[in-house]
Amino acid sequence: MKKLFVAVAVIALSACSSLKTNSDYDPAVSFDQYKTYSWVEKKNEDTSYHLDGLMDQRVREAVNSQLGMKGLSKAPVAEADLLVNYLTKVDKKINVDTFNTSYGYYPYYGRRGGWGGAGMNTQTTVREYEVGTLIIDLVDNKTGNLVWRGSVADTIRNKNTPEERVQIVNDAISKVMVNFPPKPEVK
Repeated sequence: MKKLFVAVAVIALSACSSLKTNSDYDPAVSFDQYKTYSWVEKKNEDTSYHLDGLMDQRVREAVNSQLGMKGLSKAPVAEADLLVNYLTKVDKKINVDTFNTSYGYYPYYGRRGGWGGAGMNTQTTVREYEVGTLIIDLVDNKTGNLVWRGSVADTIRNKNTPEERVQIVNDAISKVMVNFPPKPEVK
C-alpha cells in the first residue's frame, strides 16, 4: 500500500510541472573536446516575439551557470570551441473542454405503469493560452555545424514576481541542459 501511495504522489507532483523539454545532438561528435564557449548574436530573429532585456539577461545567466557547472568556460568568440545562441517563439493554443452532467431522475407513475426521465446539462469552455518555447543551440565554432539543441516549452504566465521569473528561468534551463553533454551510449 505504501508503494502505491508513493507512486501516486510522484505522478501527482510530476503532473504539476507543465515544462516540456527535448534535446537532440549529433552522435558523431565527441563532446569531450569542448572546453570553452561564447555567445553569438542572433541572426534572422523572428520579430514577432522576443525577450525583453531583463529576461534576456536571466536566460544568458542561467545558461552560463549551467555550462560552467559542466566544466565549460567563457572565452572570446575567436577562441571559443562552442558558439551559444538561443531562440524564442510563442504559439497560441486553444483548449476546449466539454462537461456533461446529469442533474436528476424524474419518475412518473400513471394509470398504465411508470416511466421516468433524467435531466442533462452540457457545458463547453474554450480557453486560449500561449505556450512559449526557448531553444538553445550549441554550434561547433570550427565547423559551423549545430552539434546540440535543447528546447523547453511552458505556458506563459505574466503574473510572476521578478524573483519568481528568475527561478522559473533557472529551473527551465536546468531541465533542458540536463542532457548536455550527451552521454555516449554503452554497447
